[in-house]
Amino acid sequence: MEAVNKPLLIDSRDITKNFMMGDTQVLALKGVTLVIEAGEFVALTGFSGSGKSTLMHVLGCLDTPSTGFYALDGIDVSSASRDELARIRNQKIGFVFQKFHLLPDLTARDNVALPMLYAGINEEEARARASKLLVDVGLDNRIDYFPYQLSGGQQQRVAIARALANNPSLILADEPTGNLDTATGDIIMTMFAELNKNKGCTIVLVTHEPSIAAKTKRIIELVDGKIIKDTRNAK
Repeated sequence: MEAVNKPLLIDSRDITKNFMMGDTQVLALKGVTLVIEAGEFVALTGFSGSGKSTLMHVLGCLDTPSTGFYALDGIDVSSASRDELARIRNQKIGFVFQKFHLLPDLTARDNVALPMLYAGINEEEARARASKLLVDVGLDNRIDYFPYQLSGGQQQRVAIARALANNPSLILADEPTGNLDTATGDIIMTMFAELNKNKGCTIVLVTHEPSIAAKTKRIIELVDGKIIKDTRNAK
């Protein structure tokens, strides 16, 4: 039987990104071409200065490429305006960061509900869905806790629930285990793997740790702004 290709979620061609550092022009990305299908679980790896963070900003619509083409879920975002990028981020992307970025004055439920409120969902529905998402990530007994009352691993679970709030096409995780101990980091990676396997979530994870990258299904390695290796794990 002939294999059926899944829809392209990320379609980037010959992406470059330049920026100025003082009087010096830095070429952070040098013609990156990357295609990711819906439902993949991918790690972007590389040493500091390799370009992985810059690529993450472009893929996450936090920035636009200097040259090249980038389409996310069929939408050309290569030259989108700031307002357009903000709308795409809210509708299409769920972010999970190393430092959690939870609002300290809001409960876990209200942190998770916030992206839905920005998307125009009414408060009652947003809070109800936030509660369900927190149950899904194992925090049913922490729904009304504030961030300072939660461990690092629990805060990251809240961040994952928040990332899922608007049913995003893409979950983009930037060093999501960087502030966690090894055991807690393993739990978070298991959670990502289950989201990918059971819910079909497309996940792109940025990490400099080979042991974390090895837990994904595909590893893309960058050096000096170029992809030098694209490996699929036997999973």
